[in-house]
Amino acid sequence: MPPSHTMAEKFIEGCVVGRTDYTESLFTLRFTAAIAPFEAGQFLRVGTEVLKDGASVPELRPYSLVNAPNDDVLEIVLTVVPEHAGGVVSPALHRLREGDGILVSPRANGFFTLAEVPSAPVLWALATGTGLGPFLSILATDRAWQQFETIVLVHAVRHAAELTYRERIAGLAKQHGERFRPLSVVSREPHPGALRGRIPALIASGELEARAGVALTAATGHVMLCGNPEMLRDTTAALEARGLTRHRPRKPGQITTEAYW
Repeated sequence: MPPSHTMAEKFIEGCVVGRTDYTESLFTLRFTAAIAPFEAGQFLRVGTEVLKDGASVPELRPYSLVNAPNDDVLEIVLTVVPEHAGGVVSPALHRLREGDGILVSPRANGFFTLAEVPSAPVLWALATGTGLGPFLSILATDRAWQQFETIVLVHAVRHAAELTYRERIAGLAKQHGERFRPLSVVSREPHPGALRGRIPALIASGELEARAGVALTAATGHVMLCGNPEMLRDTTAALEARGLTRHRPRKPGQITTEAYW
């Protein structure tokens, strides 16, 4: 059934064209929809119709786009929030399969973009869980490689199965060589090639920059953080202990954050 006139003013209908399941609750959705042009790092409101009080109503939540701005297929990566924990949209999206309809906002939003970040020799892109998504969109653009000489991408997860998009990251490494330094961090189990622990502790100990082979300093780097609030708080504190400061339009610094989990 096509959306009502009121619905059409707020969101448009797309079509699911594929999905990838990493774990029972961590998955990606790929879909087509005629949205307006967007900037890498922005988010889109995505959802479907759900039952509320016996009636079918549209429900959407913001999800960062993983795909490059020039891709025809849109993509998000998300974790299911169980219904008993208040999850409404993610369980509904988890039930979608190829060919199913999906509701999306006609325009992406958000300021976690390179237009908001000053140039520096080194970009540190630090993500936990699904916070990796917007960085993949950013790194797929020419601007990222024009704005920074070296890019360090850190993806931190609890379990190795949650290390998503390994092939895409390997492709970036092949394309950009020594300019790109991808690192994995797994906190709850050993994993070959991955650092063990949490990002804030690895910054404090110096292990993160030692593995990256790049110094993490206010003079040479800008740090973009995307992940859960606890990670943002603790990592920001670890960076501030090293002399980095939060970046604001009227007071430039070296730390830009986005809460996303």
